Amino acid sequence: MTPDGIWLAPAEWLPPTAEKTVDALAAGRVTPDEADAMGYGQLPVSADLSAPQMAVRAARRALSQAGVPAGDLTAVLHAWTYHQGHDFWSPAHYVAARTGALDAIPTGIQQMCNGAAAALRTAAHQLAARPGDGPVLVTTADRFAPPGFDRWGADYGVWYGDGATAAVVGAGPAGVPQGALALHALHTRAAPELESAHRDTGAFHAAPHIRSAAVDVRRTKKAFLAEHGRPHFLDRLRRETTAVLATALTEAGIGTGGRRLSAVLLPRLGRATAREVYGPAVAEVTDAPLADLGEETGHLGAGDLLSNLAALAADTGPHRLERGGYAAVLSAGAGFTWSAVVVQRT
Repeated sequence: MTPDGIWLAPAEWLPPTAEKTVDALAAGRVTPDEADAMGYGQLPVSADLSAPQMAVRAARRALSQAGVPAGDLTAVLHAWTYHQGHDFWSPAHYVAARTGALDAIPTGIQQMCNGAAAALRTAAHQLAARPGDGPVLVTTADRFAPPGFDRWGADYGVWYGDGATAAVVGAGPAGVPQGALALHALHTRAAPELESAHRDTGAFHAAPHIRSAAVDVRRTKKAFLAEHGRPHFLDRLRRETTAVLATALTEAGIGTGGRRLSAVLLPRLGRATAREVYGPAVAEVTDAPLADLGEETGHLGAGDLLSNLAALAADTGPHRLERGGYAAVLSAGAGFTWSAVVVQRT
C-alpha cells in the first residue's frame, strides 16, 4: 500500500545526438524484420558524458522545475542497469555531490530496469517512516556505449538509448510544486526464479567481460528459453503484468473499464512486445488506451518509468495529463520484477 500524500516532480535529460534506425539498417546492425518489430526511429547517444554526469543534469532540471534547493534533500537514490563510468565506486554519492545535496544520504538502487520504481518505493517508505524529512531525489542514468555494449544488437527485442531521469519526491500538502503528480499507488511483484534469463548458467565469472567482449543478453535468453519455452515465458510476463496493474488500480480506487484512467504508459520495448505482452495483459484489467513513448528514445534502462512520468507532468505535449486526470505507468526489470504506478495530475 502506498502512503498517502506522496507527490513527485519528474524530469529527464537526453543527449542531443542520436543514431537513426535507417542508418542502422543500412549498416546491417539490424534487420528489416527487427526494425519492423521494434517500430522505433532513433536512439539517443551520449558522445562524451557518462551516465552519472547525465544524472546530474537531470537532477538539476528536476530540482529547478520543482523549486526545491538541493540542500533541502534528505536522500539521493540513484538507479542504473549498466556501467557507470568507473569499476569500483558509488555513483549515487557522485550525483549527490555534484547536485549540491551535501546533507543527503546517497544510496545506489540496483534492480535492473525496474530500478526507478524500486527507488520511488524506497523514497515513499522513507517519507512515510520519517514524516519530518525533507524531499528525496530519485535519479536514473544509463549509457550503453561500445565496446562493452551494442545498443542495437545486444538483446532480443530491446534497443537501448542513453539518457537520464530524475524526480523530486515529497510528502504532505505544503510545498507541492506546480504540476507535480500525486502518487496514488505503487505496487510491485517479483519472480526471482526467472533470474537465470540474464545469467550464464554454466559458471560465475571473476571479472566483467570474461565470457564475451561485450554484453550478450541474447546468449543467456536463448539458453533460458530453450529450457523453459517461449510461450510459457510470455504467458508468465502477461500474468504478472495483469496482476501488478490490477492491484495498483484497486489501491488507487480506480475501477475496471478505464473510466477514470486516461492512459497506460508502457516500458519502451517496442511494438512487438506491446502487442504480445502488454496489450493482452492490460486488456484484462482496463480498456484505457496504451502509449509507448519509445519512438525517439528506445529503452532507457532504468529510466523508462520516470521518463514516462515526465511526459505526463509536462506543461505541453501529446501525453500531458490533464489536471485531475489519472494515468498508470508500467515498469519491468530483469530478475524479474514488475511495478505499476498510478498518478494524478494535481
